[in-house]
Amino acid sequence: MHPRRGAKLSISASRAAFFDAIEQSRPSVAAVEVYPPHEERLSVVSQLRERHPGLPIVVIVHSSSEAVAIAALRAGATEYLVAPVGETELLRAAAAFTRPAEHEERDACGIIGDHPSTRRVRSFLDRVATANSTVLITGETGTGKELAARHIHSHGLRSLRPFVSVNCAAVPDTLLESELFGHERGAFTGAHAASSGKFQQADGGTLFLDEIGDMSPLAQAKILRVLETREVWRLGGARGNPVNVRVVAATNRNIEQLVAEGSFRSDLYYRLNVARLQLPPLREHRSDIPILVRHYVGEMNRQFAKSITGLTPESLRELDNYKWPGNVRELKNFIEAAYIDLPDHHRGLASLPLSVLERLQTALDTPQERVQLLSALKAMRWNVSKAAQRLHISRMTLYRKISKHGITRDSCDIE
Repeated sequence: MHPRRGAKLSISASRAAFFDAIEQSRPSVAAVEVYPPHEERLSVVSQLRERHPGLPIVVIVHSSSEAVAIAALRAGATEYLVAPVGETELLRAAAAFTRPAEHEERDACGIIGDHPSTRRVRSFLDRVATANSTVLITGETGTGKELAARHIHSHGLRSLRPFVSVNCAAVPDTLLESELFGHERGAFTGAHAASSGKFQQADGGTLFLDEIGDMSPLAQAKILRVLETREVWRLGGARGNPVNVRVVAATNRNIEQLVAEGSFRSDLYYRLNVARLQLPPLREHRSDIPILVRHYVGEMNRQFAKSITGLTPESLRELDNYKWPGNVRELKNFIEAAYIDLPDHHRGLASLPLSVLERLQTALDTPQERVQLLSALKAMRWNVSKAAQRLHISRMTLYRKISKHGITRDSCDIE
């Protein structure tokens, strides 16, 4: 065993030694080298998968064919490499399943992941946090806009002051002034005492205006006035109160289109659109899914007082195929749903919530899937790696789909 690039590699020469090493060292990844005939070594994979459902297994074969790849997949392999495999390639494959903890627990605000787009988001947030600029965050529902806003606040100069969040779509115009700006005693029926609004509550800190694209024209005008004058007038008040807040706004709508349609004020848009961040949907950084799953499994273990080790590789492959319209929030909710009435330490597909299973199955079994697979394989002349890249799925997922649809090289009509 020797250290190299932050990893430890242990080699076993026999089946007994291999399983002893697995039990004693509890590795993050196991690799099994398979020589023809394959049945005996693939039985090692099957036995290992049965004993350790959540352990990633890399299979290294010396004769590559779709039949061997599918057999390895059925035995429980997570990844499939063709010999000769150098140390660099093996470590790169292992790294896909063993991201460093610093990426998983990057910060308390949950900006988690190691995809290039995730790293760019963190880099932007770290830079903008130290400034005092107004920030506009856009992105689909569930991409983590409030998490990004909290990151900006907690890493900035205002971190010791309040962070106040307002859902602009949820505040009716009749309550807007009181909610945002406060009111004086007697300003309206039931106002028995003076009250500060969200702007004053956030004084010195950060005010997060969520879903600002759904704000009514009246609300937009009042927000614009505060941003221009830096003072708020309480309902029923006789004078303005100065406020010092950093505004971070967010919307899941196309705000430029709203401006063009006239439903969002252009002058307010220009006030907000100083530092701009577009959060990517989860389907564009799928390699972060295992990292996010591990993070949320740890979080749910603490919440539910359980010791779940995580999803099986097969489950992770199914998650990778799902489109995640609800993005990271949907993934977190999915993990939480899986914990309800779950007593076991290992979890496979059969234990996932029925509603999630149905969504996954619908995503996987579209009528056009076989046609898409055939088209990609034919275009790439049965180069499975290139076809998988073309389809934006992993190579092992493609082998599984080839097996499911009964696709052969002859069915692709490749000369």
